[in-house]
Amino acid sequence: MENTVEFKEVTKSFGEVIAVRDISFEIGRGQLVTLLGPSGCGKTTTLRLIAGLELVTEGKINISGKEVTHLSASDRDVSMVFQSYALFPHMTVIENVSYGLNMSRLQKKEIREKAIEGLELVGMSNFGDRLPSELSGGQQQRVAVARALVLEPEVLLFDEPLSNLDAKLRRRVREEIRELQQKLKLTTVYVTHDQEEALAVSDKIIVMNEAEISQVGTPRQLYEEPENIFVSDFIGDANQVNAKIIKSDSSEAEIDIGGIKLKLPYKGNLSGKITVGIRPQSICLNNTDKDGLPAKIIKSSYLGDHFEYTIECSLGELFVIDNQMENQINSGSSVSVTFIKKGICIIPET
Repeated sequence: MENTVEFKEVTKSFGEVIAVRDISFEIGRGQLVTLLGPSGCGKTTTLRLIAGLELVTEGKINISGKEVTHLSASDRDVSMVFQSYALFPHMTVIENVSYGLNMSRLQKKEIREKAIEGLELVGMSNFGDRLPSELSGGQQQRVAVARALVLEPEVLLFDEPLSNLDAKLRRRVREEIRELQQKLKLTTVYVTHDQEEALAVSDKIIVMNEAEISQVGTPRQLYEEPENIFVSDFIGDANQVNAKIIKSDSSEAEIDIGGIKLKLPYKGNLSGKITVGIRPQSICLNNTDKDGLPAKIIKSSYLGDHFEYTIECSLGELFVIDNQMENQINSGSSVSVTFIKKGICIIPET
């Protein structure tokens, strides 16, 4: 696959503060790649480095095979959708969408045609004469996307685009963005700190922590095969417990988790004591299973479509999500713990 964006050993510092440290990655043409991580990890700085809103301290950036390391934002073929949408309040919707095109050498008629086409793409063709203040948050977001799209950029950038929307609307708008990106085969870089959002929309996720890249992979790879404790814990929650490898071969390891033996896929060369990530949904709570680990319910919560429990056992304190809605187990109850193999993984870097 041809790459649209390439970072080669890029570092960005602000005085003595290093915002991004020696990062390298590639984004293929037509991919939606998410930069994911906690606040202050360097993901927004990385996005601004692609846009040319910040310039690198060290390293090199290529866009569509052309080095742009020292080019300004106006000389790069990228468009950005900001977190605040940045719509001009005194301009109508169609004037906002036309704004970037007015800087081109196109005729007024062609500019208007392109703006109308952009609004049609995002389902806003009937709103051209309205002001931004007359639109909902989701509609304003679509106008911001249309304004970026009409410039026909090589790379479309999103900086936390859904953070101002409520939860139900966030889900709908993220689906619309993903559908549009796939339809137009746009190379897109998307910044968020929301793990669910990243898993839902991405071809590839770059997980960042403390100015560095922790892991790059597909949503499924990151969730099922985290390479370190940070990724295991950050992507979808995981209980990290001590275990030991009893024996292993080229594709599988037999492990002991607190006396419960399981066989898990594994291709590494670890032996002895290890750390295992256990997803909350992979823990089963039973009343009478003699082969399970004895445990006690510390906290019990009802969340509509599932129960959440905090339990105490020989492995320590574990967080459990139970989708079986028949009966809630009360705090203080004694239970037996067993595991579903799906959702348990050996963490290589401990």
